[in-house]
Amino acid sequence: MIGSLLYLTASRLDIMFSMCLCARFQDDPKESHLSFVKRILRYLLGTPNLGIWYPRHSTSFKILGYSDSDFAGCRIDKKSTSGTCQFIGQSLISWSSRKQN
Repeated sequence: MIGSLLYLTASRLDIMFSMCLCARFQDDPKESHLSFVKRILRYLLGTPNLGIWYPRHSTSFKILGYSDSDFAGCRIDKKSTSGTCQFIGQSLISWSSRKQN
């Protein structure tokens, strides 16, 4: 299930963090991890219209970039997470998320 849902993260960035968190526990899954994956599936069934949209003809080629980070936000290992995303017009072209050392 996790492998199939990771495939969806290319167009559904709203589930990326949750899916990467589930993928960390693939080698030793618990019942709580299965219920969390089922919760993500229920979320996807309720939100079929969300996703990335790339319009064919864009009127704006303005390049925008955003960055954010938190301080020790992970409850498991107390590490900070930073993220960036870049847009051309209203279309997302690049993004990243990374745990700090």
